[in-house]
Amino acid sequence: MTEADGSDLPSGSRQVVHVESGFGYGAIGADIHVFGDGTPLYLLELWRVPRTPEPDWLLESPSRMLNARYEVADFTGREEDLAELHQWRDSRPRLAARWLYGPGGRGKTRLAAEFAARSADQGWTVVTAAHGPGTVHPPPGSQDLRLRHARGVLLIVDYADRWPLTHLSWLFSNALLHQPGMPTRILLLARTADTWPGVRATLANHEASTSTHQLAPLSSDGSDQRAEMYDAARSSFAAFYGITDPSDIPPPAPLDHEDFGLTLAVHMAALVAVDARATGSRPPPDMAGLTVYLLDREHLHWARLHGDGTHELDPGERTYRTPPQVMNQVVFAAALSGAVSAPTGAAILDDLGLELDAPQILADHGVCYPPANLTTPTVLEPLYPDRLAEDFLAMTLPGHTADYPAAPWAPATAETVLTAETVQTVEAAHTARTWGPTGNVPTVGEVVPPPYLSRAIPTLTAAAERWPHVGSDYLYPLLKQHPQLAVQAGNAALLALAMQESADTDALEAVETVLPNGPHADLAVGIAAITHRVIGPRIERTDNLRLHATYRTELAERLYRAGFHERAADMARDGVEIWRQLADDEPFFNAPLLASSLNWYGAYLAELGRREEALETAEEAVALNRRLIDGDYATSHDEQSLGDALGNLATRLSEVGRGAEALAAAEESAAIRDRLGADGVRFSVSQDATAQLNLGARLADQGRTEEALAATEKAVIGFRKAVEVNPAAHTFDLAMALNNYSAHLFKAERLAEALAAAEESVTLWRRLILKSSLANEQGLAMALFNLGTCQVAAGHQAEAYAATEESAGLYRKLAAGNATVHHDERLATVLCRLSTLLQSEERYDEALPITTETVTVLRRLVATDPAAHEAGLAQALFEQCMLLTALERELEARFAVEQAVDIRKRLAAADPAAHLPRLAQALYASSLLKYNMHDDMSDVLNTLSESLVIYQRLAAADPETFAHTAREVRATFAELLPEAEGRSRSRQFGRAP
Repeated sequence: MTEADGSDLPSGSRQVVHVESGFGYGAIGADIHVFGDGTPLYLLELWRVPRTPEPDWLLESPSRMLNARYEVADFTGREEDLAELHQWRDSRPRLAARWLYGPGGRGKTRLAAEFAARSADQGWTVVTAAHGPGTVHPPPGSQDLRLRHARGVLLIVDYADRWPLTHLSWLFSNALLHQPGMPTRILLLARTADTWPGVRATLANHEASTSTHQLAPLSSDGSDQRAEMYDAARSSFAAFYGITDPSDIPPPAPLDHEDFGLTLAVHMAALVAVDARATGSRPPPDMAGLTVYLLDREHLHWARLHGDGTHELDPGERTYRTPPQVMNQVVFAAALSGAVSAPTGAAILDDLGLELDAPQILADHGVCYPPANLTTPTVLEPLYPDRLAEDFLAMTLPGHTADYPAAPWAPATAETVLTAETVQTVEAAHTARTWGPTGNVPTVGEVVPPPYLSRAIPTLTAAAERWPHVGSDYLYPLLKQHPQLAVQAGNAALLALAMQESADTDALEAVETVLPNGPHADLAVGIAAITHRVIGPRIERTDNLRLHATYRTELAERLYRAGFHERAADMARDGVEIWRQLADDEPFFNAPLLASSLNWYGAYLAELGRREEALETAEEAVALNRRLIDGDYATSHDEQSLGDALGNLATRLSEVGRGAEALAAAEESAAIRDRLGADGVRFSVSQDATAQLNLGARLADQGRTEEALAATEKAVIGFRKAVEVNPAAHTFDLAMALNNYSAHLFKAERLAEALAAAEESVTLWRRLILKSSLANEQGLAMALFNLGTCQVAAGHQAEAYAATEESAGLYRKLAAGNATVHHDERLATVLCRLSTLLQSEERYDEALPITTETVTVLRRLVATDPAAHEAGLAQALFEQCMLLTALERELEARFAVEQAVDIRKRLAAADPAAHLPRLAQALYASSLLKYNMHDDMSDVLNTLSESLVIYQRLAAADPETFAHTAREVRATFAELLPEAEGRSRSRQFGRAP
């Protein structure tokens, strides 16, 4: 079993069983990921052929026949989409994921069910994933997920866009999906592609092939797709009504109308047409009318169940007691909340103040809308399909013109359900479905929002797309009054609101004002989306350039924290230009803000690998801050700003290799902070920790390891305290500090401590990457590389290789998505280490492609900055030569080493001390290859003599390092010299020293 705190235990094929409130759930051959209290994060269930309910039960409420879960209508009309899914399933990658998306009612669930059935028939093990607490769970018992004779694994995830990215990330790490050699496919169903980029980035960590499949509207271009689907559905429905020949039942409206581009719409038309024939009524001629018809049948069902008890002999024996007007209100609430636990359902009804007690109403509601599995303890199962539930909400709320009675109680009910508050329980504290006002998961005992907000807000947003009054009259006024609801609903809700074209600008503005400040891994993308949406209207409403600059600066920071570094840099650049103009006009008010924006802009440029530009920006910020503290009105705040700017400058200087200057800047920054502290200025714990972390890095660059350790240890202690107060904001900082601390401990030869710090850093980065892979992959890649370094020194070769290989995979992804100098440099470094580890075990055939990839990356770097990277390219070419030689591919080896020689000769001419040793080595390797390939002996000896001359000169200056190699080269020369006089070749040479 794997807990969602990062600790892992091998699962193998053992059975893990979790029991909660008498409900037992087990899995064989797969992980069970759980929260800290043991509550399952998600549940895996073997796909089963759906059970078709009894006809009488379906006919009680005809909309039940539209529930894709029951598969009442025969599959038709989506054969091309099904064929495409089969082609994707049978493609070559071992692990592949596809995001299947389209509006509600387009047929995603039914298509996925048909795909599941056919895949199971063809030997695939098909598994469904149900999101954790509060969802519909599989029946008690074990799920045997061992893959004995399976052709592959197909995992289907419905409502994937409603899962927190954290939970999807854990799902993707499940051992079931990573069986060696087992083809594995993950099909994720969603309404939009808005959250797909973050999910795709997470999948890339597992080297999964990814793709999207947008389910198009049903064709209306003269094809028979809609008519065929209508005929098939009509026949399926008619069988339940006992109509043997339904061929004379026409569609209630022309099927080529745009409303019938949805599978659900065509099925609704067929169902209503059949039901109307059976009941002797006239079907309505439009989509709104079809919806009203089906909702009227719901009302009729509630009324029939309640009945008229006035003539019963003993009315006390009645079991169903809820009047239809009360059931109407309860179904409305359930459409917002979705299936919830019994205590949560009872609390909802208590808040509504209904005329019956909650247990009675919940029992009666369960009769109308039973849970998907009768063994589960959930209540308030919503009306299905989802689109019908959304339309029901919209038409129950006053303000539409449809022929359906709006309910005066609906606005108050919606507000009561959405603004309900509960006391945080242990279970809810681990679900992370809703967020407190600060953006943190609420603590146990704290008053918190309801756990179903992550469903309710997107549901109302989807309804508002088709029914404008839902947004204008209810959702957006509610958010203006309670904007925290959007934040508490989570990232998916924020994204849904931001992507809603008709969203009220004032409501989005209100939501933006309560977004958490600083970094927030789980909400970062939603925060950036909301901020981006409101910036344009804000700028249009004012001519105030100061506000223009402020808005751009704020948006740049939020884009950066969400991982959109390129866009952040562009936005920050625009802000800086405006601040420059303002600072020229009014330096007293605007110069400090220009300096601050320059610091941020420099950080964004550095992240993109534009280091020289970043350095220039940092130098400008420091110069500006120096002028400010020399002014007549300088304050301690101005000095603090100078200290911060110097810290940033130190980082930028270090990145371009100017270590001594970087240390001087960091020390000046620390001195300013110390002086201000002595004068009574108080800094936050995190500010002090950041300064110490920066100073420690610069001290380490200059080889002052013990001083670097002392400073970084202070940073770690400080960030631990900061994490206790606000983990969402400072876990990133602590993970970074621990990584640096581990590196310094390693240099100080304190290996056990270094390994422990590296492992803790990796654990923290893994937690962060589950919440937002886009913003944290680089940190994890760096920490894994450092962990591999420590594991090599500790003799843990296999673990070191695994960590380094994972680091390389992350850097590959980062470089592919944003091929900056920074990412390519890191990738080249990690690949070199990976190749070295393979060569140490003589796995030359595996090391060669890694080294070849290193050469490719370094060629890219040389194209942008030859002076910085030619030496690295020459060394990689030499390593490539050695591996090719070991694999007896001598022609390719010779081509590689000759390139290395050419580069080394050019570099040695400018800096002999730095490059002559490597040039001599490459020349020696080249001469041996020429000999083995039977080149002219004079050419062999000329190349060998070049190497010998250099080695002799090096040995004279440094005999301890080079004398032995010089003697070996001299001996080789002496052995080959007679062959120049015509003697036969007597040996085959191997690798150069």
